[in-house]
Amino acid sequence: MYTIGTHMSIAKGLAKTAENVVAMEANTMQIFSRNPRGSTYKEYTDQEIDKFQKIRREHGFGPLLAHAPYTMNLASEKEKVYEFACMVIREDVARMDALEIENMVFHPGSHTGIGTEAGIRNIIAGLDQAITGNESITVLLETMSGKGTEIGTRFEELRAIRDGVRHPERIGICLDTCHVFAAGYDIVHDLDGVIREFDRVLGLKHLRAVHLNDSLEDFGSHKDRHAVIGGGKIGLEALLRVMKHPALSGLPFYLETPLDDAGHRQEIQMLKQQLCE
Repeated sequence: MYTIGTHMSIAKGLAKTAENVVAMEANTMQIFSRNPRGSTYKEYTDQEIDKFQKIRREHGFGPLLAHAPYTMNLASEKEKVYEFACMVIREDVARMDALEIENMVFHPGSHTGIGTEAGIRNIIAGLDQAITGNESITVLLETMSGKGTEIGTRFEELRAIRDGVRHPERIGICLDTCHVFAAGYDIVHDLDGVIREFDRVLGLKHLRAVHLNDSLEDFGSHKDRHAVIGGGKIGLEALLRVMKHPALSGLPFYLETPLDDAGHRQEIQMLKQQLCE
């Protein structure tokens, strides 16, 4: 059985969100660890958390994924920006770990002119101050499209981060299909080659999640614009090959496509039907 979910709003609470996952006939979900465009987060009562945990276990949810806010830039040289990023990653790793969420993903960051190597050093230092090594949660580096001065466009950059941290055993990878396609990894015509390259550089054992997104932009465009499944330049057939590939099929897949809950429910049902054919 495939593990498929989507990004869910938790505005109505954790338990209600879990109920929506069940209604959507999904079996996992991704949530933001806090306000994606700000710094605030909601505190949950013990009763709310207990109800959330009960629903996810009774319905056999696969690994859950928390996404750090977009405002966090661990690669920045600007003191206030970097201090904020360090605070967010430190607090949210602890908060999501306490909720027993298995994985937390973040965009590695943009070096904004100081260079990739200096940006990677900042990311490593930020992770080291956040991760004790005693957590159960795994922090995932996301593959990026390469817009501007983003770090994580090449697998080697993610390898350098993981190799540099104090607790690499707590660091994994999240592969975003839109991002790698835009970055120049040809998952449409050479999926096997991309997977071999990923394994050679990063190791498939460290791949913990897949963001399943189509791309509005062309191959190698370095532009991050998600499309609904089958509505972009990657296409339904290629994305189904990603899901069915023996190296990837056992991973959780999270949709980040531009749809509401009803649209995502239909998208998930379509994928399930296609995967059974």
